Formats: sequence, C-alpha cells, structure tokens
Amino acid sequence: MNPLQRLLGRPLRRALRRPLLDRRLATLAALVPLALVGACAGDDALTADNGDSGDPAAGGGGKVVIGGQNYAEMQIMSEMYKALLEDAGYDVTLKLVESRDVYAPEMQKGNVDISADYLSSMTEFLNKQENGPDAEIVASPDTEATVEELTALAEPTGIEPLEPAEAQNANAFAVTAEFAEQNDLSTLSDLAALDQPITLAAAEDCSQRTDCEIGLEKTYGLDITKVEPLGFGTTGTKDALEKGEVDLGQVGTSDATLESLGLVLLEDDKSLQNAENLVPMANSEFLADNPDVAEILNEMSAGLSTDDLATMIGKVDLERELPEDVAGDYLQDKGLI
Repeated sequence: MNPLQRLLGRPLRRALRRPLLDRRLATLAALVPLALVGACAGDDALTADNGDSGDPAAGGGGKVVIGGQNYAEMQIMSEMYKALLEDAGYDVTLKLVESRDVYAPEMQKGNVDISADYLSSMTEFLNKQENGPDAEIVASPDTEATVEELTALAEPTGIEPLEPAEAQNANAFAVTAEFAEQNDLSTLSDLAALDQPITLAAAEDCSQRTDCEIGLEKTYGLDITKVEPLGFGTTGTKDALEKGEVDLGQVGTSDATLESLGLVLLEDDKSLQNAENLVPMANSEFLADNPDVAEILNEMSAGLSTDDLATMIGKVDLERELPEDVAGDYLQDKGLI
C-alpha cells in the first residue's frame, strides 16, 4: 500500500476497526507465563503458528504477536504498537510477561514479531548472550553509537531495531526535594561534594552493577554504606526515600510519581548512565514480509518524547486509566490513528 492509499484508507479502517477486546486492569496482581496467557490478548500459546503474515504489497492484514514486559510503561508502549498495527489492518495478539529473558528468545525464534524495548538494555542482553555474562559493556550514553552496536549484535539472531524514540527511561537517582533544597543539590556531583555516608534503595543487583553502586562510587566518589534491595523505581524504594529511611533512591527518568511524592532527580552530570531510548525491535523475517510495519512504528517513535511518556505513565499510575485508553488517546491526539 502506497502512502496515498494508506491516507485514504485510514478513516475507513478507523470506522470498521473492532473495539479493543479483553481489557484488563493495568495493575495486575500477578504476572503469568507468556506461553499461557497474554495481557489484553487472549490465550494463544506463544509457540503457536502465527498464521499468514500478510501480503506485503497489500500493506497488512496478517497476524502479529507483540511481546514485552508487564508494567505500566511497557503496557502503554505495547498498546500503542497494537493500536497502530490494528489501524493498518493487522490482527494483533499482545503478550506481556515478567522479563526480557522470556520474550526475546521467542522473537529470535519467530514466535514473537515485535516488542518495545530499551536501547542499551537490549544491547547488553544480546551482548551477554553472544559473548558471555562477563562481556565488556558496549552500550554507551551515545544513542547513535549504541544503535550501531545493537544492530550488529541483533543481526545474527534474526531480529533488528527500528528507529529509537527521543523518549527514554534511563536509570536515575532521586532524593527528597527537601534534602535537595537544604543542601543546594541538583546533580550527583553535588551530592558527592557533601562527603557524607549515603544509604541507597535500589534493585537487588545494584551492588554488582556499574550503573548503580559500583558506578556511583567509582565515577562520582559517593560513599555508599548500605544498599537496601527494595527494587528499581518501586513503591518500596520511593516510600523509604520519602520517609527518610534512605538518602538516595534508584528510579527511572520517566517516573511520573516523583513530584507528587516530594522527590526530585539528581542530574547524571558525568554521564554514568547509558542511553535507554524506547526502541521497537522486530523479527527480521517478519519485517521483510511486512515492510510497512517499520514505517508505521518509526512514525510514532519520531514524535514520542520523554515528557509524553511520563504524562501517559502518570495517567495509568496516578489516575488509574487503562493503558489501552491512554495509548489510544495519545495516538489520536497526534493524528497517528
């Protein structure tokens, strides 16, 4: 389908498109194995035959399996991909799970066609898969350079990245607004200059990570005396920080709850963190059969900012809107569907 055909056909597709099926609450109480059930998607086994992938010349109409992780940000991203591809005539199944370890290998096998991912995290996942758990890190704060590394690592596995968005959710560290104001803090270097012991709430593996405790000590010179393994950006981490039980908390740059909790991010002024732009990943064979998918998802990525992402996450996490509704509203507002 050429661009003119797509443009003329879009209103008709919107009119005929089925309502989104099987809506589920974003705050699921438990995560379910991908092979058994997909969030907002029905119960097809992941390894099942996806059927006809469509006629590339016709621009859609085949079946698509979107995989990803099951939390608000990735629910929203996956729902945006789903809505865009349904608008283009695809029959989409959405399957969200606990971790990249589950869906990424299935994408390499062709059982998952598309996923939303983070640039550096996916790069290092493939780097370790190819070169072992102790492989030298190849991702960096440079988005373009990291895309090149990801493309090279992904090619032999049968997957490939599309265009990354400006929007990203990088690893970051927060303090209370009160503490920042009292000590005139805006950067991690400012915090280090206080020359005082720091307790940190973070992911369980923080003490082994160069972008967490190791990097904070080596790059910034922070004296991390204790790491409370309360999780990355979790309610437990933010509660501990808010109550003064820890001095510093590991969160994401797109976290929409920080301001309401009286928390502020400290700037990573020495570029400890790698680029974590949101990037669509695709099975290469699927993409070759359906080249319009790249155009559709790249168009969306081109306009997606971190502020857009944070606003949508806030609507899900704070206002309890459904991810599919938030995603649909954004795409309609931007004229993408």
